[in-house]
Amino acid sequence: MHKIQEWNPKFFTLSHVPEKYRQAVSKFFRRVLIARMAESPDLASSYHRKLKEAYHTEEKLRDPEVVRRSKEHLIRLLDEIEDSLSKTYIAGEEFSMADRLSKTAYIAREEFSMADVMFIPVLARLALLNLEDEYINSRPNMAKYWSLVQQRPSYKKVIGRYFGGWRKYRTLAKTWCFIRLRNTLKKY
Repeated sequence: MHKIQEWNPKFFTLSHVPEKYRQAVSKFFRRVLIARMAESPDLASSYHRKLKEAYHTEEKLRDPEVVRRSKEHLIRLLDEIEDSLSKTYIAGEEFSMADRLSKTAYIAREEFSMADVMFIPVLARLALLNLEDEYINSRPNMAKYWSLVQQRPSYKKVIGRYFGGWRKYRTLAKTWCFIRLRNTLKKY
């Protein structure tokens, strides 16, 4: 769980968003923060911290070293979990993945745990960025684990409903329309 928490997905995710969209969203986010500061002067210091963090993120994102380290950290994490999924020790004996699937198929061995809960959003983020083939499907045990997780009722209810078919794009389309409408009305 600590290794999953150590990875900050912000730089990796933003590096895979096209520049023009990233800039538009960033500009929109900054405008919203500035508007909120004017509306609520008592919360201005909190909004100012968020604004400063947004500028800091944009600055760090320009550094290819930060993006490279984030990607390497993700790859190490995925490789470690792939290795963990490929073998397990039950009562002192090592089992292969085929044997293990009949006994357990989760990261922390016996049953679905907090480690799985923390790791599923990482895989969902990769799926949303259309990077499944590169990061998930290239690891056979990870691909089996991901398909197993996607069948869980809790995944379908909480995350899966946003990633299937039209719903994946509906959220993105609503956001895009909102930004366009706001920009259009701002001219008047």
